[in-house]
Amino acid sequence: MSEATGVPGQLSAAPLPRLCYAALHVVVRGGYAEAGHSLDHPGTPQEIEHWIDWKATAGLRRHVDSLGFGVAEAMDTAQRFEIGWPSARRLIELCASLELRNGFVAGAGSDQFESLDSNTELIDAVAEQAEFIGELGGVPVLLPMPRLAETGASEREYVDVYGAIIDQLEGPLFLHWLGEMFHPAMRGYFPGNSLERILARHADKVRGVKLSLLDEEYEVLLRRRIGMRGQIVLTGDDYHFARLLEGKPAPRGSRLHGTFELKGRRVALGDYSHALLGAFDAVAEPAAAALRALGDGDVVRYRELMGPAEELARFIFQPPTRHYKAGLAYHAWLRGLQDNPMLVNREDLARDEAYYRGVESLARRAGTLGDD
Repeated sequence: MSEATGVPGQLSAAPLPRLCYAALHVVVRGGYAEAGHSLDHPGTPQEIEHWIDWKATAGLRRHVDSLGFGVAEAMDTAQRFEIGWPSARRLIELCASLELRNGFVAGAGSDQFESLDSNTELIDAVAEQAEFIGELGGVPVLLPMPRLAETGASEREYVDVYGAIIDQLEGPLFLHWLGEMFHPAMRGYFPGNSLERILARHADKVRGVKLSLLDEEYEVLLRRRIGMRGQIVLTGDDYHFARLLEGKPAPRGSRLHGTFELKGRRVALGDYSHALLGAFDAVAEPAAAALRALGDGDVVRYRELMGPAEELARFIFQPPTRHYKAGLAYHAWLRGLQDNPMLVNREDLARDEAYYRGVESLARRAGTLGDD
């Protein structure tokens, strides 16, 4: 138990009051420095798969599950755009084999193919991965598709491509909007009103959207609009998640109420966000305790615990935000959950010594390092 926060390492098995998934990183074996991979000279997906520490990677997933979080697998936090489909597929299979009490979602993309010559090929590729995830008991999250951004696709093309993918699937599933601060290739994604058109057209299958824009005001407005038809926002805002998860009283006369079922769990609707956060990789323990306090009506305790946790997350995700995984791996190493702080393609070298000192200092203040 942390003396700083009084947060136990394992908490009640009761569900958290929000639907929360922790997006987790991938651990590499101690000899990885010898591979010679770097951001400038990345390893191939096959080479990278050889260096993954599958046991430690599984341990991270069991750890957050024990705290009440579902796992978000094979997404940006797992360096999905670097590891490729071979490792992503194995991660998804691993996650399914763990029989996690709180379930998992996983990213569905098109990276089983080196190149795509048409939107038709893109549609079939994403649908194939989404079906694979569903067959293993997970909920697919349709990852952003770089091809659409690279080709300057129109609002109508986005609606048509997503619609054609969703038509092939049974659901449930989520969409994912990843901002360019996380991945530069995503600039201009979901042009015009394409996102809300897709959500509205497929509300029977699409339970909501994972939103990673770091734009609190837009997220609140969006969750109110889509909440009226029973859909949710899974916040990916690692800067403002405390307020977004706490939420606000529903506006007078609002239809923001009720529940829906997702893989055997009842999910409550309201004027608040749910979550799919990379930040939970580091702050799972105080965040779980805070959310349970919120569920008990103790908003003061919720804020006491979430404040330092969010401060740590803001520091980890500081610009250049896309290198946030370095802080997560370093934190897991400090926590004793892995035996080195390295990342695939040595992305850990993209941060300096002062950054790592700051992560450790704020982690101790937030009580995320367990028994010291």
